[in-house]
Amino acid sequence: MNPFCSAKLTAAYFRTTMPRRNLYVAILLLCITRDLNSQNADINLLRQLNVNRNKHLDTYFTICSNSIIPVSVGVPLSLYLYGLQKKDSLFRSKAIVAGGSLAVASVITFALKYSIGRPRPFVTYPEIQKLSDGGSQSFPSGHSFNAFSIATSFSIEWPRWYVAVPAYTWAASVAYSRMHLGVHYPSDVLCGAAIGAGSAWLCHWANKKWKTKRIGNIIRKQVLLGALQSRAVSTKSQ
Repeated sequence: MNPFCSAKLTAAYFRTTMPRRNLYVAILLLCITRDLNSQNADINLLRQLNVNRNKHLDTYFTICSNSIIPVSVGVPLSLYLYGLQKKDSLFRSKAIVAGGSLAVASVITFALKYSIGRPRPFVTYPEIQKLSDGGSQSFPSGHSFNAFSIATSFSIEWPRWYVAVPAYTWAASVAYSRMHLGVHYPSDVLCGAAIGAGSAWLCHWANKKWKTKRIGNIIRKQVLLGALQSRAVSTKSQ
């Protein structure tokens, strides 16, 4: 028999004899295995970062973790008030974009937290030492999205190395502190950072589109007004 025909007959045989539910079970088992492997890598890395941590750095990372609210809320608000005082609309606009990025990231993060419902690592694994507050669900990290949202917003709005380097150094320290202090898995932190950075780019893009549309409307109005004035002058001259 032709080998090609033989292969086709074999495939047809398995399609007709193998129940579909077996295929679904195989896919489900594959997904579960991948999830377990990912979870094992997550907790193994966290054990290295938390259980085997350098305890001399506990105070530093506690300060980094506690700085999230003063910096992520205080800095954009201070910039907005400064722009208001100086009557600088550009400064105010940049501060609003940074605040908008935080708002977008907050909605996404808290929706994921309560829809996924992942327990904190110190709840599931008693050997993980909790050294900071961590009350709500674990995935994704709220501190990480806050930090990277602010760092990315500032780096976009003020594209200078002396803004980007300190901003991202602080953001990375905050994100790492959540693992060092035992309140988040590495995947929580990575996802939170991605949400924060993504929301900053999204708000920057939306603000740019809105400004472009606004400028276009102003130009169209000026052109229309000029045409009407020219028509009025020509009518009077006749």
